[in-house]
Amino acid sequence: MEDSDNLKTQMKKLSLLVLGLAFACNTSQKTVSEVAKTQPVADPVPYAESITETELKEHLYTYASDEFEGRETGKPGQKKAVEYIKAHYESLNIPAAQSNGNYFQKVALQETKVPKGNVTFNNESFSLGEHAVAFSPAQGTFNEIVYAGFGIEDGDHNDYNGIDVSGKLVLIKAGEPQNTDGTYVISGDQEKSDWSNMSEAMGKKSTLALEKGAKGVLYFDSQNFPRFRGYFRFMESNNSGRMQLADDSNNDILIVLDEKAATTLFENIEKDHTPKTITANVNLSLTGSNDNIDSENVVALLKGTEKPEEYVVISSHLDHIGVTADGQINNGADDDGSGTVALLEIAQAFKQAAEEGKGPKRSIVFLHVTGEEKGLLGSKYYTDVEPVFPLKNTVANLNIDMIGRIDPKYEGSRNYLYLIGSDKLSTELHNLSEEVNKKYTNIEFDYTYNDENDPNRFYYRSDHYNFAKNNIPIIFYFNGTHADYHRPSDTPDKINYDLLENRSRLIFHTAWEIANRPNRLVVDKATE
Repeated sequence: MEDSDNLKTQMKKLSLLVLGLAFACNTSQKTVSEVAKTQPVADPVPYAESITETELKEHLYTYASDEFEGRETGKPGQKKAVEYIKAHYESLNIPAAQSNGNYFQKVALQETKVPKGNVTFNNESFSLGEHAVAFSPAQGTFNEIVYAGFGIEDGDHNDYNGIDVSGKLVLIKAGEPQNTDGTYVISGDQEKSDWSNMSEAMGKKSTLALEKGAKGVLYFDSQNFPRFRGYFRFMESNNSGRMQLADDSNNDILIVLDEKAATTLFENIEKDHTPKTITANVNLSLTGSNDNIDSENVVALLKGTEKPEEYVVISSHLDHIGVTADGQINNGADDDGSGTVALLEIAQAFKQAAEEGKGPKRSIVFLHVTGEEKGLLGSKYYTDVEPVFPLKNTVANLNIDMIGRIDPKYEGSRNYLYLIGSDKLSTELHNLSEEVNKKYTNIEFDYTYNDENDPNRFYYRSDHYNFAKNNIPIIFYFNGTHADYHRPSDTPDKINYDLLENRSRLIFHTAWEIANRPNRLVVDKATE
């Protein structure tokens, strides 16, 4: 994703980098220099220098070649990808993380093909993909629905107060209530809450309705409807559908509506915020099929020398979006071939240090996850279903997703990288990250996408998020999108290998510091 130029490799020796920057919850931490005096560690520069343009390029020209067929989850190309990754760790003699010796962590998935059919609201029929979209089958006839307004239950505000949604369809709209002075009811000020977060709101509101017994949800979101419709049409044209963990599959109804469909159900939906039961004739006739998908994460482990039961997870996703309907291969060189090969080279650097008796004090988990393009599924499986190592012992996650290109903002100014999430849970991690960069790589960090109000919501869109939601400090390394994003033109010849080298070295140095500092990172901003 990102590009960096004039990247300078710093040749200074590194004593253990432990931040002495004071922050509210701990003002007694030792400074970097104090820690260096008491517990010096090896110079990581020679190991970082083993990460080279040449080897990154060699890996990527194979990994993002046509032979791998776009690495779509569960398809033959993805199987070639996991075998390639496994062979690399075997060649380095870095063992599998699982106790059974298998590098492959099986991730059971199920794909629901986009349904076909139509929905009828008050005698007006809407074909899927125009004014209404759904990603799973739905059947049924209803004579009334429950309008739950914004569908929020938070603090003193409860849209479900006095209404019964058991066994009924619930109509909900995007957004959240405001006071007459323009402030938001939930926050009490000018800041929107998570109930307005595009990446979370629909799922959060739908889950709440279903927990209250609703049969299904009709969700009105005029602003984001074009995005959902785009997903639907892409899946329809590629004969694919919504993929999810097999254990998460269910028959719950969720249909997204634009303004025309929503106002056909309830004419005054945009101005009326009061929950109520509405008489309406609704007929759902959406049919589809489910396919079981066989996929896997690849997980390797370099055991720590002093604190082996504490883990630093470095991750990237191994999948991409496969082949288009007309046969063009989406090679995904940047997304996320760049992150994958960076992780392979970082692993090699750590292994070289270990072979020279300078292995990391904490264990390093090299995690290549599947199904990111399908909804962060491989990382969700790792964190929510079957963590190979306890999450409570996981110190941090450094996630690499697109670090080989330059986005339009930085044309002519290459030495940059977007960082997302470094300060969300741990002030200490953020400060450590900044200091490591200044010491070794001098990349310009851009925190644009770290802003909670940024409409792209990248914080919620890559695999680090499944760690962050479990209060594990994370950094997401990202070069931004570009014209070749999710297109067949994302090919290895367009990667800036000098930038990929320096960015990979940055991540290695950051992981080295986290793994070798005396104390694990302090989480001073944990969420509930």
